[in-house]
Amino acid sequence: MGKFIVLLLIAAAVSAAHQRVWESVPRHWAPWAPLAVDDPLTPVSQWKLRRLADDPRGCLAALDTVPNDEFAYTVLDDHAPVAGCPLENVVRVQGSSVDFNASFVASCPLALAWVVFERQRLQPAAEAVFGSRLVGVEHYGSYSCRNVYGRASGRLSEHATAEALDVAAFRLADGRRITLLGDWADEGEAGMFLRKARDGACDLFGNVLGPDYNAAHADHFHFGMRGFHLCR
Repeated sequence: MGKFIVLLLIAAAVSAAHQRVWESVPRHWAPWAPLAVDDPLTPVSQWKLRRLADDPRGCLAALDTVPNDEFAYTVLDDHAPVAGCPLENVVRVQGSSVDFNASFVASCPLALAWVVFERQRLQPAAEAVFGSRLVGVEHYGSYSCRNVYGRASGRLSEHATAEALDVAAFRLADGRRITLLGDWADEGEAGMFLRKARDGACDLFGNVLGPDYNAAHADHFHFGMRGFHLCR
């Protein structure tokens, strides 16, 4: 009996030690910890984001970590606006630290990726390059029931499930307007900012396509949730 008690005590001590080790892992490195929008980004962050595609409650809980109501959205019921392109786990994004030219429907993970990108990569890039915050983002939309590139056949686009957003321009608090079409080739601040934005987006989205990818993206960034780190 004495030996058995000793073994139990040893097992308890080992278990407690392991628990302390797990608890000491920072939440932004811990795969089991829920994602919060202001957690520092790590390689684990994108994995957590992808996991939320099948976890609507978890995704909405993560959106609710945006402080001070700085992200305006409405939860939408699952529905099929167009036959063949049903929408599930979606929200309508209405505003954030920037004004959008129009609200847009987004899968919850896309909305979450956007707000993290905006807070942790996009606004810091604008402040670093221009010394000014962004106040507006102009986009071409998110949901469109179509195949890739609008082809008559082939696989459905990410837009068919509202898992992608096409962004064309950015407006700064000082009045400047930066566009993909007009400023991508710029060798000064505008071009530098657009490249910082592209590179920062690659930390969150599954694929980021822009003018360096092909002519079809000469005037916008495609921020999509699928794919595996295609960043062009």
